[in-house]
Amino acid sequence: MTRPRVCILKADGTNCEIETAHAFEVAGASAEIVPMNLLRWRDRELATYDILVAPGGFSYGDDVTSGKVMAVELMSFLADDMREFAASGKPILGVCNGFQVLVRTGLLPFGELGATRATLSTNESGRFECRWVEMSLEGSAEIVGGLPPRVQLPAAHAEGRFFADDGTLRRIEEAGLVALRYVDESGAATQEYPANPNGSLQAIAGLTDPSGRVLGLMPHPERFVSPSQHPDRSSLPADAKPHGLALIERIVEIA
Repeated sequence: MTRPRVCILKADGTNCEIETAHAFEVAGASAEIVPMNLLRWRDRELATYDILVAPGGFSYGDDVTSGKVMAVELMSFLADDMREFAASGKPILGVCNGFQVLVRTGLLPFGELGATRATLSTNESGRFECRWVEMSLEGSAEIVGGLPPRVQLPAAHAEGRFFADDGTLRRIEEAGLVALRYVDESGAATQEYPANPNGSLQAIAGLTDPSGRVLGLMPHPERFVSPSQHPDRSSLPADAKPHGLALIERIVEIA
């Protein structure tokens, strides 16, 4: 069986591409870290890949604002490629800084490339937050199908507060585009710190586009693909699959 080919974008400042490639390899894909310039120069063609990933980090030093420069680069040089890739139904994943990038291109939440409808702003705490968070699975998007109703993943970011105007938030909710929400110990969506590490409106931790095959989330699935990565691994059921691995395997499955 041919393994799906994964294009993991690389720019100055991204720093999660190696563990992201490892996670996709563990999940059964063939991952390649692709510098942005190779796509711009046409030494690599986006259409030859089956999955596109914008990984975490601080692309271009988060100059101007998080993910902005990389989003501008994508829209300036690769907009048609991005549009065709999304239209083909191939899965697209944005993690942390990659989520910021996808929102700033307009691909999330509504699949409107070139139209930024939301943002990810500075954490309400005013500082970088690095902690494990618990989330509830929302909706029935194909890209998160089969995940447990509650998942745990590590988060690490300074600009993760999802923000949009009331009309945009209403459209997101009505279209069922929320994929993951931060929850408290009882499993209820929460605005309270630290369960909601950044103050995201409506506790939004991750979104899909209307197709259900583009996903962006702030926490890092690539950092939980082995039980040994969990801070309380002795409490995990012996047969429990790491939630990050389950998510990435699902992306590989639908590619």
